[in-house]
Amino acid sequence: MVFENSIFPITSEVNSVDHLVLGGCDVTDLMEEFGSPLYVYDEVTLRSMCKEFVSEFSNLYSESSVLYAAKAFLNPAIANIVREEGLGMDVVSGGELAVAINSGFPADSIYFHGNNKTRDELEYAIQEGVSRIVIDSFHEIDLLEDILASKNSFQDVMIRISPNVDPHTHIATTTGILDSKFGFAIETGDAARAIRQLLKSQRLDLVGIHFHLGSPIFELEPYESGVRTILKFLQPFIKEGLNLREFSPGGGFAIGYLSHKLPPSIKSYAQVIVESTKKYLSELGFHSPKLIVEPGRSIVGRAGVALYTVGAIKDIPGVRKYVSLDGGMGDNIRPALYDAEYEAVIANKTSLENEEVVTLAGKYCESGDILIRDIKLPKLVSGDIVAIPASGAYAPSMASNYNLNPRPPIALVNEGSAKLIRERETYQDMIKTDKM
Repeated sequence: MVFENSIFPITSEVNSVDHLVLGGCDVTDLMEEFGSPLYVYDEVTLRSMCKEFVSEFSNLYSESSVLYAAKAFLNPAIANIVREEGLGMDVVSGGELAVAINSGFPADSIYFHGNNKTRDELEYAIQEGVSRIVIDSFHEIDLLEDILASKNSFQDVMIRISPNVDPHTHIATTTGILDSKFGFAIETGDAARAIRQLLKSQRLDLVGIHFHLGSPIFELEPYESGVRTILKFLQPFIKEGLNLREFSPGGGFAIGYLSHKLPPSIKSYAQVIVESTKKYLSELGFHSPKLIVEPGRSIVGRAGVALYTVGAIKDIPGVRKYVSLDGGMGDNIRPALYDAEYEAVIANKTSLENEEVVTLAGKYCESGDILIRDIKLPKLVSGDIVAIPASGAYAPSMASNYNLNPRPPIALVNEGSAKLIRERETYQDMIKTDKM
């Protein structure tokens, strides 16, 4: 039967023996083959989300481009899927750039973001021929000018401007306000000064403007407000020579982590961004630039499911029942970092009635290592498999070796077949760079 849950991958279903199935694969078989804990990504969901973003934006704005925000999660297999679906990519580090380049991703489809790119990273990006470097500081302008002068070269750039618009998300993931480490603020005069400096540059061609409000954004109004603020601010610079060829309102599109709290549709995001962009471009006298959006979480988040095995169970009568899993904050730090909330199902007995409230705890040596607090589930016993959906973004990419635990493997599933796209780390993997 089909698994009716909008926060699990598109292909999710339950088979005749009451097991969760992802991409045609019984998760108990996946655990037996690859071990526990395990992250599973559904290829159909990944490709479907890529297609939906491309179609929804291009249908409304023909000159649009979708860039996959690699920080959500990147490895060679993901890069290949993104490339095959016609997306570009934005990266925020030399490491992400290296994975993309070594995966065969075309450099001229890569945009390089980041608030404090090093000289080495910038030299690497220029050497590889990335399409755009998105400038975030005056320090970066100086670095680029110096590097390009030494190479007698030139670079297309965008700059990141902060519109001071609150997207009403977690403070740790709010980036478009005045009090932020990201971007040039309008209120301080830095944004105007940066634009004028770049318009005078002989080696940096200012092709566009970028802003990013934060994530995950469940509301539509902040996008309209951000577009209006930025384009009104930019309008006077047309007379000073600003040729706005690209315009990016960033990303931040939300996904459903909880089945009762779902985000707007991709079509709804596209409509508010495109309609407000067209409106203010027309009113303010701009030619139509290419529109660039940068979804990351909203492409890969729903595609990923984390699978854990139940271990120790500690019942404190009248207080709390802790059910410990064999993963935790080392593979998903979001609950500890952002108070992120998740749902869960018992993957090896999905249809049992929920009958007790438990707290799903991780195995790491921190009291704050809690994946889900006070969730109602069927009665659990050691050996049960817990599946946590919507785990595809910012879980593996933020994973660590805290307590010197190896990071889990990652399998990609499609039409009943599964392949490892990341092997389980070993103890030797973790210590091979250490020296006596």
